[in-house]
Formats: sequence, structure tokens, C-alpha cells
Amino acid sequence: MEVIPAIDIISGKCVRLTRGDYQLKKIYNDTPIKTARRFERAGFRRLHLIDLEGAREGKIKNWKSIKNIAENTNLLLQVGGGIHSQGDIKTLFDLGVDRVILGTVAIKESQKLKKFLKKFGNEKIAVAVDIRKNKICYRGWRKEKKITLRTFLKSLIRLGIKTAIVTDIERDGMLRGPNFSLYKTLIKTFSNLEIIASGGIRTKEDLQKLSKIGLSGAVVGKAIYEKKILLKNLKAFL
Repeated sequence: MEVIPAIDIISGKCVRLTRGDYQLKKIYNDTPIKTARRFERAGFRRLHLIDLEGAREGKIKNWKSIKNIAENTNLLLQVGGGIHSQGDIKTLFDLGVDRVILGTVAIKESQKLKKFLKKFGNEKIAVAVDIRKNKICYRGWRKEKKITLRTFLKSLIRLGIKTAIVTDIERDGMLRGPNFSLYKTLIKTFSNLEIIASGGIRTKEDLQKLSKIGLSGAVVGKAIYEKKILLKNLKAFL
């Protein structure tokens, strides 16, 4: 299992939210590029980079920060937040982004997602599956879709999606542990889907447990920023 450090951006700054609440954001001192370079020096290969303003407003807002990290590190970037057009995706790939993460498009415009998959391939597109109390959320987690998680994942697989980043919003930023039972069920039910866990990870032991479940990756954010998990203790997952 690959551990992927996260950078969330608002107004060009590194922030973390609690349960996806934009009113409960905490700004960290490091700028995104400094933080990205710190992760790169620690030996990480991939970076989870989210434009939170883009996710909320439905349009990429932090192009400058994304471009800066893409051009000044060798990290494989998986970028999400406000990506809605083929032009957006092409521009990101031209910058050197490795994979884009789609959320609202995957939920609201399945035919557009199908078109993107045909154009760019399923190695280059992942879907953010964000859950709050068993409901699928989108547009910066402010809106909900009346569809079950199982039905949604089945539809993604039919379209050809290979990778899903599954976040339990209620646990995100809480440092109370991930939803292990959710991931166990998903791995058992959707064995042909690569699942990346996100939300609530607080310790190295949490990561070891997630790895045993069979996940392909785990996104870690607040636990690193709050020094609950030290970068030097993650070498086994690099």
C-alpha cells in the first residue's frame, strides 16, 4: 500500500479542513511548494493535491500553485478540485500532472466521464467517492446525491474506472481513525477496483491495518501536519 501525503489549497495556502467544513479551516505556515518539496525530500513518490476553492466553486482556482509544484518537483501529482472540462484535463497533463481526480463530473455527468476515459485512459483518471452518513457528496462536499454507494461504484466500474479515492467525510480531519469496516466491505465487494482510503488516519498503526485490508493506497493529511505521524516513520510505505 502506498501512502500519499496531501496538500489542500485555499488562496494559495496549505490548509486542512475538519469534516469538510470550510469554516473550520486551519492554515499551516508552509506554502504549498515548500510542503511539496519537504514530502519529496522525505522520499514520497506521489502527492495528493486538492484545490478546495475549485471543488467548492466548480472551477479550478489555484492554477499558480498547481503549476509551481508540477514544474519544481518530480512528484507524481494526482490533482482534484473543480476539474470539469477536457481542456482542464489537457492543461493539467501538459503541466506534468500524472492523474486527475474527478468528483462532480463523475456524479452528475457520466457521459462526460465516459468521454474523458476514452480520451485519456483509466490510468490517468481517478474518481473521488466522498461519503457522509452513507450519502454520496460532491461540489466541495456541500451537495448530496440520492444514490447508494454500491450502485455508484458499480456504475463507475461499468464506465471503466480503475481507481476510486474513498473518503468518509465524518472522519476527515478528526484524527479519530479511518472507517475500517467500510474499506473491508468495499475491498470484499469490489475486488477489481483499486481503492485509496482517505479520512481520519491518525497513526502508523492505522496505516498498517489499512494495508492488511488490501487497499492500494492511503491519503494522509492532518496527521502529518499535526505531527501525529512523523515522515521518518513512513519509510516502510514509500
